[in-house]
Amino acid sequence: MKRSIILVSLAIVGMAFTVRQLPAENVKTVTAQAEAGIKFKTIPLEKAKEMAAEKDKLIFIDAYTSWCGPCKRMAATSFQEAEVGKIFNDRFVNLKIDMEQDADGPEVARLYKVRAYPTLLVIDSKGKLIKQGVGFMTADQLIAFANSIE
Repeated sequence: MKRSIILVSLAIVGMAFTVRQLPAENVKTVTAQAEAGIKFKTIPLEKAKEMAAEKDKLIFIDAYTSWCGPCKRMAATSFQEAEVGKIFNDRFVNLKIDMEQDADGPEVARLYKVRAYPTLLVIDSKGKLIKQGVGFMTADQLIAFANSIE
């Protein structure tokens, strides 16, 4: 018991020492990168449709699942790029919807015939499908995808 307490205490002290040793510029860089990408909303689809109508925007949906490797890779890379974030945040109401876990997931999958992940959907405020893409996309491919929508 004492050994466990000592080990846990040493681990906590070690973590605190590690945090203090992190240079401030690294923290700023990580924060700036996190702020640069696509800002996804966690709201119901109906609320997103209302927002899209009010703001005269389309809705971009990242249809993903928790077990999808390419989905996780896009979330960690392509979606975090500054230029991608600027384009998508300016033009769309952005949603991430887990097709298996989120309340809207199964209905979105049925309505838009989502059969593979990731599937990227662009719909209007009425729910009409404007564009659909399937599979991993790089930042450049995402930009091209967004720019192909008129």
